[in-house]
Amino acid sequence: MAQCRFSLFLLAFFCFFGVLNASPGDSDPIYKTCVEQCEKTGCVGNKCFQHCNFSSDGNPIDGPWYLQEPLYMRWKQWDCRSDCRYECMLSREEERRKLGNKPTKYHGRWPLRRIYGIQEPVSVALSALNLAVQFHGWVSFFILVNYKLPFRPNKSTFYEYTGMWHLYAIFAMNTWFWSAVFHSQDVELTEKLDYSSGVALLGYSLILATIRAFNVRLEAARVMVAAPIIAFTTTHILYLNFYQFDYGLNMIVCTIMGALQLILWAVWAGVTRHPSCFKLWVVVSGGAASMLLDIYDFPPYWGLVDAHVLSLATTIPLTYLWWSFARDDSEFRTSMLIKKTK
Repeated sequence: MAQCRFSLFLLAFFCFFGVLNASPGDSDPIYKTCVEQCEKTGCVGNKCFQHCNFSSDGNPIDGPWYLQEPLYMRWKQWDCRSDCRYECMLSREEERRKLGNKPTKYHGRWPLRRIYGIQEPVSVALSALNLAVQFHGWVSFFILVNYKLPFRPNKSTFYEYTGMWHLYAIFAMNTWFWSAVFHSQDVELTEKLDYSSGVALLGYSLILATIRAFNVRLEAARVMVAAPIIAFTTTHILYLNFYQFDYGLNMIVCTIMGALQLILWAVWAGVTRHPSCFKLWVVVSGGAASMLLDIYDFPPYWGLVDAHVLSLATTIPLTYLWWSFARDDSEFRTSMLIKKTK
């Protein structure tokens, strides 16, 4: 049964590389003409944008800098190019709908509708909920290891991976925070922060999976395991931010790192006698299913819910179960070590 699961997962993993293609919507001549005219006139049909007096990077065209709105007021708005793209997308999709055509992607995204200026409202809500579940899981783990489980004579915890789980919580909460910000407004800064945070979390999660699966306890050995992964992850983040923001390459890197840690946890759960291996199997299977949702993408329902939204939704119960495993693991290791000291 385990071999069958791995075969299905690897098949989905390699199929992923076939979907890394350009979006057809933004190459549509009618859409491109609409955007070009809107950036010149500031209007799409009967709808016009006053802030098209400014360029897409926020620099004034016909006025000094002090006439621009403050950043905290401009955050709730979009620049001229973004508004033009959005309205042209809606207009073009309405034309396609009347012709009986299915929705298509624009600039790598499905045509989702904004609500109160928020680009992807459902994704923002789910990212915030994921952040809350991560915080709850970390707090419950912190209380368990620091207030409920016994300590060593030197006042340190018996559980050797306490610090690593604390660091994992920081990386995870940072990732979900920037995910919520990025889904609320997709600009260059928020995009880079979201992608960089996600890569950093995957890199650290791979370190955690490797050290826990192989039960690496010596600090020198942990450094030897972590150093190449940290170097690779840092290099990739620097490449994305300061050389070329390559979406296809980033997807390949993230998929490989995610697949490696899922395989590590799955193999470890299969060979160990850990009392919570079933929870780990559910998390691994759910993580693979979440990846499949992003691979086999589909158009949004009601302009709000697409495959990525469902992928974000699946991570909420998985995160709760993941931290439940971390608590069980700390109790299991503590009890084993206490028995050895007696």
